[in-house]
Amino acid sequence: MISVALMTISCGSQVYLDPATLNSAIENKEFDFNATKAFPTNYDVVNVLNSMPGSTSTRLLNLDPGYGFNLKKDLFSVYLPYFGRAFSATPGDANNGGIKFESKEFTIKQSATRKGNTLLLITPRDQRENYTFSLEIFKNGSAFLSISSNNRQPISFDGNISAKK
Repeated sequence: MISVALMTISCGSQVYLDPATLNSAIENKEFDFNATKAFPTNYDVVNVLNSMPGSTSTRLLNLDPGYGFNLKKDLFSVYLPYFGRAFSATPGDANNGGIKFESKEFTIKQSATRKGNTLLLITPRDQRENYTFSLEIFKNGSAFLSISSNNRQPISFDGNISAKK
């Protein structure tokens, strides 16, 4: 029991990116968000997850590497899975089930939370769906992303920030 407690404490204090590199990446608005977990809000999805053999009551999905977004000054490239309900669909578009697009026209609003974390609101303006990406970046480089849309139920992701080389 003590070893489980120590592992939990050490995982919670993990540093993903040193503070100077993190601050520089945020200031330059050039970094990657690497998604590690998805938190669907649709209860149909949650019920399916909970009905799987060996599952405990959970609302999160561990993700394979490769999901996230890439932010540059002139390009916002998103590749994330989506688990939930879309309110309208394009018939015959079975390959576009996730949130996948590249935007060259987007706005970024930056603010600080009460706890001193950085909050970025990223809004692409050249997409069919009206997405709002709310990214809270913690001081150790971990991050929490919430996505809302005019066509889909909201979804959230846990992950971390990596800086450009």
